[in-house]
Amino acid sequence: MLDRLNEDFRFYQQAISLRAQRQEVLSSNIANADTPNYKARDFNFQAAMQGALDARMRLPDTHLALTSARHIPGKAATPNPVEMLYRLPYQPSADGNTVDMDAERVQFADNTLHYQSSLQMLSGRIRSMMSAIQE
Repeated sequence: MLDRLNEDFRFYQQAISLRAQRQEVLSSNIANADTPNYKARDFNFQAAMQGALDARMRLPDTHLALTSARHIPGKAATPNPVEMLYRLPYQPSADGNTVDMDAERVQFADNTLHYQSSLQMLSGRIRSMMSAIQE
């Protein structure tokens, strides 16, 4: 029972975390719209979410204890599930900037809508669980 709840909440946690990360990337693009040679970045949310869900099957990060100051520290970390991509410009500018403000605003608004809907779905799940517990 708890494993199922944990999996359900982990999905929402991953989705909200990735949406927040994408919001930062998009807002960075918008903030640098006038910066010469700035290249707009983004990532594929579906691929990142699939990578985050597949990461559930991986072992946790490993940190080795050092028994001597001369030992080389050992660490194994899982890779970041987000692969940052450069956005292809529809109409390149003369200064090398690839930010298209119209496309960035649309992507920003779309991501905001998905972020808010994920939060509302998570809130509804928690409310329904609280209601079931109280009865």
